[in-house]
Amino acid sequence: MLGFALFGCGRIGRMHAGFVAAHPRAELVRVFDVHRPAAEAVAAETGARVAETVEEALADPAVSAVLIASSTDTHVDLITRSAEAGKAILCEKPIDLDLRKVDACWQRIGHLGVPIQIGFNRRFDPSFAALARRLRAGEIGEPRQVIITSRDPDIPSDDYMKVAGGLLRDMTIHDLDLARFLLPEEPVAVFATASALIDERVRRLGEHDTAVVVLTTASGKQAVITNYRRAVYGYDQRIEVVGEKGMLKAENRHPTTVEVWTAERTAARDPVLHFFIERYREAYAAELDAFVEAVLEKKPVPVGFADGRAALRLADAAYESLATGRLVRLD
Repeated sequence: MLGFALFGCGRIGRMHAGFVAAHPRAELVRVFDVHRPAAEAVAAETGARVAETVEEALADPAVSAVLIASSTDTHVDLITRSAEAGKAILCEKPIDLDLRKVDACWQRIGHLGVPIQIGFNRRFDPSFAALARRLRAGEIGEPRQVIITSRDPDIPSDDYMKVAGGLLRDMTIHDLDLARFLLPEEPVAVFATASALIDERVRRLGEHDTAVVVLTTASGKQAVITNYRRAVYGYDQRIEVVGEKGMLKAENRHPTTVEVWTAERTAARDPVLHFFIERYREAYAAELDAFVEAVLEKKPVPVGFADGRAALRLADAAYESLATGRLVRLD
């Protein structure tokens, strides 16, 4: 059994707590949140004990791993303290909003050798993971273009947007990691365009709600990412990969596969799932399972610190492209 401490008991943390508590090879031992009632609520649901401080949680000999689901500005500090305490780490994305802090963190802890997995959960979505396996098996030959569609059902709150680091570091960063996961080579160039078309408060905050990012590899292969913040029909998450022999495609998820056919309408279906917790529930569970297996069986984690850094570097390059109106080269 892998004993966990959970740092952060908000919406994401509470979801993670449920998965850890239900896992056959894991145990939620301690929970901590700066807002104690949130920690108490998770403890009551899972049987874990509330830690008064981060230090108390890390000092518990029953804790061998930590799951960091607190705000982004706490991630580097918690990763550092947990690594120095010898704990395996599963941390929500991003590592930080500042690449310099990410690099400084790694300089301090890289030599410690503790497992660190970054929470790019979309790699673990059953459909996306199956697409990736079939791609690597050569089903469509050499892949040449990846198209990722990612659209939220609505604009986040002002308070969220003020601290999230911008659309490209908050939302698009998942797609940047997914592009790296699917492309056969690392991107070497980034071009981005973004606008605020949907809501006046987005413009007021100097933010974006509509974006397209194009990644290009050294051989010319492409990944095209489209983001939109208010898809009125639901949480739109799709992938296409075009190759020399055809196309692999992963479609949206629906609550059921039932369709209705009448004189007035043809093949009407349930709406797509509403938001990320519903859409990626299986992916979050599989992400945790992969981490637990890697730590207990002493295997490499599937999405490491370097992957978190690489996605943030691409997001930074996309912002540089926005600022300059030019293609930004990474090589």
